[in-house]
Amino acid sequence: MPNPRVLDKRRRSIRNIRKITRTMELIATARFKKAMDRASAATAFTDRMTKLVRDLLASGLEVNHPLLEKRETVRNATLLVLTANRGLCGGFNGNLQRAGFHRWLELKQSIPNCRLEIAGKRGISAFKFRGITPDAAYTHFEDRPSFEEVDVIASRYLDEYTTGRLDRLDVVYTKFQSIARQHVVIETLLPLGAIGGEPSAAAAAATSGTSDGKYRAIYEFLPTPASILEEVIPTSFKIKLFKCFLDSAVSEQIARMVAMKSATENAGDLIHRLSMQYNRARQSRITSELMDVIGGVEALS
Repeated sequence: MPNPRVLDKRRRSIRNIRKITRTMELIATARFKKAMDRASAATAFTDRMTKLVRDLLASGLEVNHPLLEKRETVRNATLLVLTANRGLCGGFNGNLQRAGFHRWLELKQSIPNCRLEIAGKRGISAFKFRGITPDAAYTHFEDRPSFEEVDVIASRYLDEYTTGRLDRLDVVYTKFQSIARQHVVIETLLPLGAIGGEPSAAAAAATSGTSDGKYRAIYEFLPTPASILEEVIPTSFKIKLFKCFLDSAVSEQIARMVAMKSATENAGDLIHRLSMQYNRARQSRITSELMDVIGGVEALS
C-alpha cells in the first residue's frame, strides 16, 4: 500500500504546477487577443496593398520593377525560419523546425549559395543540434514585433535583391487563419511576380462593374502608374514580411494557450486520482492501526 505522506506530498506538488500552468494559460490568452487584433488589421491592409499593386500592373501600361522580375538562374537564396524564443507551446516549434530543415536541404541541393537566417531561440538551438549554424540569428522578436524592427531586415533583403546578391527569399512560418486553424507554410516572398496575377472573373467583375471576365482597373493615377509602383511595391513586400511575423506571434500564443489549458486539465485529473489513492491508503492505515489496538486490548484481557 502506498505511503499516504508520499501521496500527499506529490499531490501538493502537482497543485503548484497546476497554478503555474493556469497562470500561463491566462497570460497567453491576454496576449493572444492583442496579437490577433494586430494580425487581423495587418491582413486587411496587406490584401488592400496587394490589390493596389495588381491594379497597377493591370492598368495596360508596360511597367517593370526589379522586385517583379524572376531570375532565370537562381544562384543566391535565403531561408528565413520564424520560431519562438520560449517553449511550452505544444508542437509549434517542432513543426517549424522540421519544415525549415527539409526546405534547407532542398535549397542546398539545387542552389549553389544558400543563406540561413533564424528568428527565435528554439529554432537556433534546434538547427545547431543538427550541426547547422545559421548565418544570422534574431532573438529580439517577441510576441509584439514592431514594424520598425522588421523594416530593418526587409530593407536589407530589398537591397540585396536589387543589386543581384539575392535571387530568392523563402520564409517558413505558422500562418494564422482563425483561432482553430493555424498551419506551417513556406512562402517565396522574393521575387514578387505572383503579386501581379489577375484575379478571378467574379472578383474582376465585382471590382470593375463588368461581367465579361476581363479585369479593368478603376483607378486614375497621378502622376503615373510607374511612379506610384516605385513606392508601393517595396512597401508591399515589407508589409508581407511583417505579416509573417505577426502571424507567427499570434499562432505561438494560441499554441501556448491550448498547451497550458491541456496541462491544467491533466493536472486536475491527476490530482483527483491521487486524492482517491491517498484516501484509500489513509483509511487502510487507520484500519490497520485500529486492528493493532484492538488486538493488544484482547491480548491484555
